[in-house]
Amino acid sequence: MTPPRQPATGFPTSPDVALDAVETVWSGRFPLQTVQFRQRRFDGRMSGPRSWELLRRGTAAAVLPYDPATDRVVVIEQFRLAAFAAGLPPVMTELAAGLVDGADTAEATIRREAVEEMGIELHELERIGDFLLTPGGCDELCTLFAGRVRIGEIGPDGLLGTAGLASEQEDIRVRALPAAHVIEQVLAGAYPNSVASIGLMWFAARRDWLRARWLP
Repeated sequence: MTPPRQPATGFPTSPDVALDAVETVWSGRFPLQTVQFRQRRFDGRMSGPRSWELLRRGTAAAVLPYDPATDRVVVIEQFRLAAFAAGLPPVMTELAAGLVDGADTAEATIRREAVEEMGIELHELERIGDFLLTPGGCDELCTLFAGRVRIGEIGPDGLLGTAGLASEQEDIRVRALPAAHVIEQVLAGAYPNSVASIGLMWFAARRDWLRARWLP
């Protein structure tokens, strides 16, 4: 797998935003900038000077795999340092996701990630939408899809196996869970991962439509 591209650190132009100074204060895997700016207020005037920190992660893609024949959704579980730091259980239930590399499209990204993180192939895709994950301080914009899959043999507790890139020390557990169960769980607030919750809430509203669309 090639390393993710360095995210763009520029800004679009707008008569409603004045950028007074932009400084990249950290150039690690994801650049961190301090931005001095003014923006147009709701009353039409420009605001006074403001200062903000912005983490530049760029574009990403995620997929909610669904097998309409078995009425099961495929999710992954893995350790997240940020969840641990926030005081949450560090093993999170998630959807397969990844940063968009180089000239790849969001579709190509999720097809690659589904194989790497779940060991499954995506067939038909349904675009759910674009979501800015942390608008208070990060520019990461995630395109979310539902993807039709065919699930093979299922172990206890829906276990499909483990996956992940050894070169990145990934340790991922893959489960195929009944649709009714994940809908009940997400509506109860059991999944604090934002991308998983957005995708599963969309699925809760569109499950019957999606199943009718994808069943033979």
